[in-house]
Formats: sequence, structure tokens, C-alpha cells
Amino acid sequence: MSDKPSVLFVCVHNAGRSQMAAGWLRHLAGDTVEVRSAGSAPAETVNPAAVEAMREVGIDITGQTPKLLEYETAKSSDVIVTMGCGDACPVFPGKRYEDWKLEDPAGKGVEAVRPIRDEIRTRVEQLLAELRPPA
Repeated sequence: MSDKPSVLFVCVHNAGRSQMAAGWLRHLAGDTVEVRSAGSAPAETVNPAAVEAMREVGIDITGQTPKLLEYETAKSSDVIVTMGCGDACPVFPGKRYEDWKLEDPAGKGVEAVRPIRDEIRTRVEQLLAELRPPA
């Protein structure tokens, strides 16, 4: 892992869970971590309920767009966090993988997305603590 680790968040549509996770990591890590997100079958837009839930905690993900998971992006990432992308996620020996079992926010209102957002924050905080070298 380089001085600036790269983390790739992957879910099917890259419209909810992975976008919220990327938003949290950008917010919490600043420029100390390279943050990436992608989907195995990207949606057209980011889930509006996810955008609203993140806005409520002061994080703007409106400028993000769902992206297709590309082989090179995964290969060049230090940590790959999957969130329900199944067999569509490539596996590379020597990479750190985490599979976060999270409810899919697709089709849900902001009230149902808030607990998912909060669980993602907790997991991102833990991941970030593990990525940062001890002082």
C-alpha cells in the first residue's frame, strides 16, 4: 500500500450504498485516501434519497455519477469494499477485500435510508482507523 491508500467501494448500481460510503470517506479522510466507487450495472443517477440523507449530515454527493466497474480501477485499488455486487466483482490476489452486508436503499424514502447511511459511517470510520498508521 502506498502512502496514500486507495479504496474502491462497489455495489450493483453505484447509486446508493457505494456513493454514500465514498462520500463519508472523502469527508472523514480528506485527501489522505484516494476514494473510488463503481458499480457492476451502474444506474443513470445517484439515488435521490441517498443524496438527501447525506445532505442532512453536511455531505454533498450531488456531483457524483454512477460509474461502471473497470478491471484496471479494481486492480489498482488497495482496498475493495463490496456491497452486494456478487460475482461481478473481480478478485485480485493480495488485495484487501471487505464485503459489507448492507440493506439496499433503492426505492426507499429518506427515512429508511438514514439508518443505512449511519451504519455506513460507522464502517467507514472503522476502515479509516485501520488504514491510518499508528501515530
